[in-house]
Amino acid sequence: MTNTPPPFRTGLGFDVHRLVEGRDLWLCGVKIPHNLGLLGHSDADVAIHALCDALLGAVALRDIGYHFPDTDPAYKGADSKNLLRATVSLLAEKGWALGNADITICAEKPKINPHIPQMQSVLAEILGVEPDRVSIKATTTEKLGYTGRMEGISAFATALVYHP
Repeated sequence: MTNTPPPFRTGLGFDVHRLVEGRDLWLCGVKIPHNLGLLGHSDADVAIHALCDALLGAVALRDIGYHFPDTDPAYKGADSKNLLRATVSLLAEKGWALGNADITICAEKPKINPHIPQMQSVLAEILGVEPDRVSIKATTTEKLGYTGRMEGISAFATALVYHP
């Protein structure tokens, strides 16, 4: 057995937040016009939170709650883009870089597709990659479960990281 890590690793992330009145809706670092927003200690950007977990998981650095706990007042109302920047820095310190990321957002409303190019651009800039290395997709749950009842939004993310 060797302690040399393989040159590539993958990670998977998932997050979910409740939809509520009186909050802005942030997805992939973009403020989306909607009458409801996501409830959370930070800005509750489920897509960025899932992406952070995918990146951290790929290199066995635990999860977003470990690094940015919701019990820490420093993260109250935090901009999730800053959490992603910090996550990218943690990976870089260990010698890892992003190959690509793939995010799926599950929401009945609002429509996500019109915002995807801006979302890709925002995330790509933070990740230090071209936008075509950040895939963002939207789906519904066909009106089933908490997503279908418009009680919340969830997101899944995968990430491929490598040693440059």
